[in-house]
Amino acid sequence: MFIALENLFNGGIVSIPLDCEFDFSSYEYGGVFPFTTPVKLRGEIKNTAGIVTVSAKISFVLETCCDRCAVPVKLPFEVDMEHGLVASLNDEENDDYILVENMKLDIAELTSEDIYLALPGKILCKEDCKGVCASCGADLNEGPCGCKKEVDPRWAALFDSED
Repeated sequence: MFIALENLFNGGIVSIPLDCEFDFSSYEYGGVFPFTTPVKLRGEIKNTAGIVTVSAKISFVLETCCDRCAVPVKLPFEVDMEHGLVASLNDEENDDYILVENMKLDIAELTSEDIYLALPGKILCKEDCKGVCASCGADLNEGPCGCKKEVDPRWAALFDSED
């Protein structure tokens, strides 16, 4: 979804409200497609004393599996979007501003980039998730599995209690 910003950069208007929903159901994250509901974006793009900024809040629900125990999880997220926009750059390596080429901003692309940058590296069902037993696959959140813990033979002498 492209937003024309020429009037905003030229001072013809002061702000553009943002109230959008995006279908990111085809976007992959961690081998799954976790965006089963629309991603919502609320905020505005405004020109304040010649400085154009986008300020918004992104809301979505991530549906995936816990990285430790593999149970399905639905996690609500809210991500703040704050960016300075420019029509041209003097320094091509400047990462502080977003270059708006042809005075059009792809707000869906910017939204997806901000989402991916905000997502945690590990998704957990709960902060203290114990995962699954490496031997039998039992969910350790439900209690101990009863497997006898194997001792690495190199360390067996340290755990030998018969001496």
